[in-house]
Formats: sequence, structure tokens, C-alpha cells
Amino acid sequence: MALADKEQRLTATLSQERGRLRSFIRGQVRDASDAEDILQDVFFEFTQAWRLPEPIEQAGAWLFRVARHRIIDRFRKKREEPLRSATSNTEASDTSDADAPWLEDVLPSPEDGPEALYARKVLLEHISAALAELPEEQRAVFIAHEIEGRSFEAMAQEQGLSINTLLARKRYAVLALRKRLQPIHDAFFE
Repeated sequence: MALADKEQRLTATLSQERGRLRSFIRGQVRDASDAEDILQDVFFEFTQAWRLPEPIEQAGAWLFRVARHRIIDRFRKKREEPLRSATSNTEASDTSDADAPWLEDVLPSPEDGPEALYARKVLLEHISAALAELPEEQRAVFIAHEIEGRSFEAMAQEQGLSINTLLARKRYAVLALRKRLQPIHDAFFE
């Protein structure tokens, strides 16, 4: 095949698939500039692969497969920094971080596409199993604050305990969960 013919087929394929591919990416990625970056990355990779001696048989399928991979890569990169800071070892820090909600910070948003929804489901299953392993006092405080959204002040009044005691229990629960869930986190986000 002549070089000019090959370049024309490349241009025609990109023109033909651009709209569908852009719509697919925008359906998975909320930020329009991120979606456009992914589209350009896919087109660049396609152009590079097109110039190799081995032809791409099903260009549309190839483009969508690469787009899915780029979306997953982008999702992982965006989630990596907040997750790392949320799951970093805080043994030496004070207990004030125990008052902040933790669970939603480490879970992928279900709005981030099917891969995020799957990761969220798996992580929730592992969190449930890890919660069952906690001592009762730690589990109760963690569930009350993180899942039920109850304040430490209200729990302290109801249980006749100091807020510091409840904060310490939640802190120990968070540290135990972080340690237990780190391998699962690493499997999804590295």
C-alpha cells in the first residue's frame, strides 16, 4: 500500500471515529478538558501504531480499547494523591484527624464510571470484612461516625464517655482499617 493511501485511510478512520469516541470518553469522564486530553492521547497512539508495518485490523475496536485504558489510567492518577494522603500512616499525628470523615475519601466515586463502581463495590466488601475484625468499641464508633454520620458530641452524651475516648477509638479503628486494606487499595490504584 502506498504511503499516501495509508495516510488517507488513517485520516478517514480518525474522522469517522472521532464523534463516537469523543462521546464515549465524555460519557466516562466528567471534565471536558480531561476528555479531550484522553481523545488526543488515543489519536496520537493510534497514529503511532498505524505507522507500524503490522496493520490494525479493527481500527474502531482498537481505538475504544485504548480509550478505556486511558480513562482507567486517568482515573487512577486522579485518585492516587487523595488516596495516598487519606491512607498515609498517621501514627505520629495527633488524634484530631479522627474527627474528619474518612470512608468517602478512600472510596472511588460511583459517578466515575463502571470501573470505579466495581472498585467501590469490592472495597466496600473488604471494608465490611475488616470492620467485623475490629474490637466492638472501635467498630461501633467508626460505624456511628462514618456510616451513620453521628457527631462525637452526640455519641459522648448518649454513652457517657468523653469525646477524646471516642476519638481515640475511631483513630485506632481507622489505623487498623488502613493497615488491613492497604493491599486491596494498592491492587486497584497502583
